[in-house]
Amino acid sequence: MSISMTGGCACGSIRYECTAKPMLEYKCHCRACQRASGSGFVPLFWVPIDKIELTANEPKYYAVDCDSGRELKRGFCPDCGSLVMFQPGFPGIVIVVAASLDNPSEFKPNTEIWTSSAQPWDLLDSSLQQFEQQFTAEDLSHIFHS
Repeated sequence: MSISMTGGCACGSIRYECTAKPMLEYKCHCRACQRASGSGFVPLFWVPIDKIELTANEPKYYAVDCDSGRELKRGFCPDCGSLVMFQPGFPGIVIVVAASLDNPSEFKPNTEIWTSSAQPWDLLDSSLQQFEQQFTAEDLSHIFHS
C-alpha cells in the first residue's frame, strides 16, 4: 500500500510530500511550542527524513533552546510565517506540523508530551499516553513497540 501525505504553508510557497506512515504522532505542550503556535500545544508527527520531499521551496529555520535543553530548529515560511516542520537533532528524522497537512484529519495522535506545561484552559486527552516532560529513549522504545 502506498502512503502519500501532502502539505505546505498557508500561502502555498512551501510544499512537501511524505511517502511514509508517521513513526510517532503527538501533541507537544512545551512552552517553546506554545510560543511558536500561539496556542496550548503543537500537533506533530515524526517521519524518516528520506521519506519527505520538499516539492516547492524550503522553510527558513530558526534555532531555539527547548525545555528539554535540546536545540530545535523551527522551519517556517519566510513569506507567510507558517510553521511547517522542525529539524529536531535526531538523526534521520524530520518533525512535521500536522496543521500543515492538506488533510489534517490524517493526524491521529497517540501521545501528549510536556503535560506539566499544559495550560489550565487546554484540556488534556486522557485516552492518550501522557508524559509530564520530554519522552526518553526508553519511552520511545515502548511507544514504537506498543
